[in-house]
Amino acid sequence: MKRAVSTELIGKPSPFSSSVTLFEPGPSTPRRSKRLKIESEVDQALVEVTTIEKKKTVTKRTRQAVVKVEETESVELETKPARPSVSPRKQKPVPQSLAVPHPAPPRWREQYEAIKRMRENIVAPVDTMGCEQAQLKEADPRARRFSTLVSLMLSSQTKDEVTDAAVAKLRAAVGGTLTVEAILAADEATIAESIAKVGFWRRKTQYIKQTAQKLKDDFGSDVPKTVDELCSLPGVGPKMSFLCLHVAWNINVGIGVDVHVHRITNRLGWHKPPTKTPEETRLNLQSWLPKELHAEINHRLVGFGQVICQPARPRCESCDLSDGLCPSAKIPTKRTKKIKVEEMTLDHAGPKLEIEVELENVKPSLETLDDLTPPPPSP
Repeated sequence: MKRAVSTELIGKPSPFSSSVTLFEPGPSTPRRSKRLKIESEVDQALVEVTTIEKKKTVTKRTRQAVVKVEETESVELETKPARPSVSPRKQKPVPQSLAVPHPAPPRWREQYEAIKRMRENIVAPVDTMGCEQAQLKEADPRARRFSTLVSLMLSSQTKDEVTDAAVAKLRAAVGGTLTVEAILAADEATIAESIAKVGFWRRKTQYIKQTAQKLKDDFGSDVPKTVDELCSLPGVGPKMSFLCLHVAWNINVGIGVDVHVHRITNRLGWHKPPTKTPEETRLNLQSWLPKELHAEINHRLVGFGQVICQPARPRCESCDLSDGLCPSAKIPTKRTKKIKVEEMTLDHAGPKLEIEVELENVKPSLETLDDLTPPPPSP
């Protein structure tokens, strides 16, 4: 669209005759565009907003100017104060008790005493390679507590044998002692190579590095002494926190519930209804189990679960609880199968043979039947 120009003419005397005046068009004056007009209004609005913001009010005219600016997309004008930045979310404290305590199971004391007697005759992996063993290789108290924490962090979804070997390899890789300073001085490749056989080793490598830095910055390079502070460390949850306090500081404020404690207590019928998570199990147990047993129950049930009450194939035939104390006990029945060999008549004169064999849990095969066939008599 062409813009209109002004029709102003400028008169000049003719160079050929003084009585003649020549008129020429003056310089074209372009019509002022809407964009310039809007920008001018915006400038005015900006001045007005600057003045009005001091009074903490906004006029209707200013809002109209804002609408025009947004339509032309030439200037962004903010008439409302910016929202305050959201502070980081605070960590929720770990719950310590139930609103309504869970009732104690009727025969829990008999069951627990039976497990205790069985554990006296069992040497489980947790007895020789658990998190308690990690601190025995350290002399400095801080290193002992930090080694316990590292062992617990590595033990998640990992067998005790693998965890124990990883802790020993990591200790050797960082100079012979596990300290916060040694971990911070080591690079991630060294840590990763040492713990590469544990579950989720890549993530745990980052967790160990970040935890060491947080311990240095916030806790004086030492393991904290409360559950909430321990849970603030990367990769550390309630189970690790309670166990770490038991082992590192000898502080008893709750039960460390892992998959073994969760599985076994549900098999024993200690939770009505059955719990779905280890945290539910912990809160139930803490509501009725005597506090003097809180520190020992994890170690006792873990060893029992590693050797007898295993996840997939529990050895109920070897368990003292299977005699009416465990509602989940399943004693395998002995299956017998009779194999009858047909009556045979030998070519030479002799007695007739008829053999019947009773086998337990044996699947007959052709080789078995051949073994049962008597050899022909020697001529």
